Amino acid sequence: MIAKNFISLFEDSFRKHWDLPAMENYEGRAYTFGGMAEEIDCWHSFFAAQGLQRGEKVALMGKDSAEWGIFFLAAITYGAVIVPILQDFPPADAQQIISHSEARILGINAKLWEQMRPELNPALTAVVDFQEGTALYSPEGLEALQRQLQEARAQHQARYPEGMRPEDVSYYHTPNDELLVLNYTSGTTGFSKGVMLSGNNFAGNLVFCMERKIISPGEVLLCFLPMAHVYSCMINLCLAMASGTRVVVLGKVPSPKILGAAFRKVRPTIVISVPLVLEKIYQNTLQPVLKSRKVRFMLALPFLRNIVYRKVRQQLTEGLGGAFRQVIVGGAALNPEVGAFLKRIGFPITVGYGMTECAPLISYIGADEWRLRSCGRVLHPYMEARIAPLEGEHAEGHDATIGEIQVRGENVCMGYYKNPEQTAQLFTEDGWMRTGDLGTMDSDHFLYIRGRSKAMLLGPSGQNIYPEEIEAKIGLLPYVQESLVLMREGKLEALIVPNKQLLQEHGLTLEEGWQQIQAQRAALNAQVGSYEQIQRFELREEPFEKTPKQSIRRYLYK
Repeated sequence: MIAKNFISLFEDSFRKHWDLPAMENYEGRAYTFGGMAEEIDCWHSFFAAQGLQRGEKVALMGKDSAEWGIFFLAAITYGAVIVPILQDFPPADAQQIISHSEARILGINAKLWEQMRPELNPALTAVVDFQEGTALYSPEGLEALQRQLQEARAQHQARYPEGMRPEDVSYYHTPNDELLVLNYTSGTTGFSKGVMLSGNNFAGNLVFCMERKIISPGEVLLCFLPMAHVYSCMINLCLAMASGTRVVVLGKVPSPKILGAAFRKVRPTIVISVPLVLEKIYQNTLQPVLKSRKVRFMLALPFLRNIVYRKVRQQLTEGLGGAFRQVIVGGAALNPEVGAFLKRIGFPITVGYGMTECAPLISYIGADEWRLRSCGRVLHPYMEARIAPLEGEHAEGHDATIGEIQVRGENVCMGYYKNPEQTAQLFTEDGWMRTGDLGTMDSDHFLYIRGRSKAMLLGPSGQNIYPEEIEAKIGLLPYVQESLVLMREGKLEALIVPNKQLLQEHGLTLEEGWQQIQAQRAALNAQVGSYEQIQRFELREEPFEKTPKQSIRRYLYK
């Protein structure tokens, strides 16, 4: 058990960093730590007026914003259990989560609430627009609910007529071993489970990161990943607010154009990203240049090679704002070719590994120590990992057996809410948590991911085939947007979605582009083992159906 109470980390930070900038909306309202504390106090008064008890559930669904972060922190510092719901969940799924979690209060954007059916969630006593502070629904009527919202703010002003002071911050310290966050997964297997995360799970993450000074007071983050997902929530909200760090919430779809402008304006000191951002930059911007005759000639000469690498590194750095110390990638595996190139040019990148069930960190290492193809070192002393081996497999280049990664430690969740069967399956008989991921671990406790155990395919001679590794190579072929490798009648095939926008930019029709993609199959097969060779490419014009985390729902495709 972590000695430091999780809620006390925010209490200490708000008092210490009172006048520093805390959270702000990109091109919108900004809050200092003191300003956030005042807004949190207003929500506490509202929760009390609603008769909300410690341990009861408060659901939160909506557009990422500073107000989203304030409402999240208000719930947990009051002593409630927060239920963050990805805004991309279909209304029916969202209402099922609200019902399953037994949420009493819901904070949501008005436009999202318009798609809901109140009669499906009779346990809700209040629905409010957390960003505007307005009433949206109550069984007792909107007027009474709006009055309570106004009275909560009036009570705050009456308590602190001259404004709050740092010493006024005092929160309920939910014990670390109790449920604090109920986060519903958006997995690729078609079943959403409520992961029970305690204060201790988050404290394990935060204490590890704070000890290593991953972010510091006065630094700045650009939050463009969904805050309802535990990866973004832990770093961009919880760690940042506990560390005195300024966070600018993008609140828009992070298209390349929008994201590029935001990086230049905000100039983050740490970049928290998913692999797709860097992979698309590499595929669409860098790869065509690197394959040009002139650049290939320069790369062949050692004295010119470093000049090319330095130029590319500078362009990448400027494209991400130019002020960061390192780029931390998580949420999915980084394409090995992209990772190798970035490592080769000296770009400050590192890859971490985690999952919702660990709130989320399992492994991490700083950019200066990151090893190619790894996802960092297991979070000693807070976490430990082991490999449950698969028969007949050995990791090339690593003196370790391939198997399921199993973990235990401070970050491991309490199980799945109201689901004892799935909880029992999550843990081994001797208490280790099954991640469902296959990989290896070297003698220095660096982890190397091979893929999901449920995605693994069996070759004709019993070989284990990891489709994600082949998909990573397909993803770097010209004009490929995304792909999915599957087994049909004992043969490997790949469903491929062409990048229509890129084809249009290059003046090619879909048919012409598809011919170029098909022509690359031999080159692809030259990069993989004989049992991993793709027998057929199949054109798919529409993108694959994905989870809100943008993982392909593999179970839908046969």
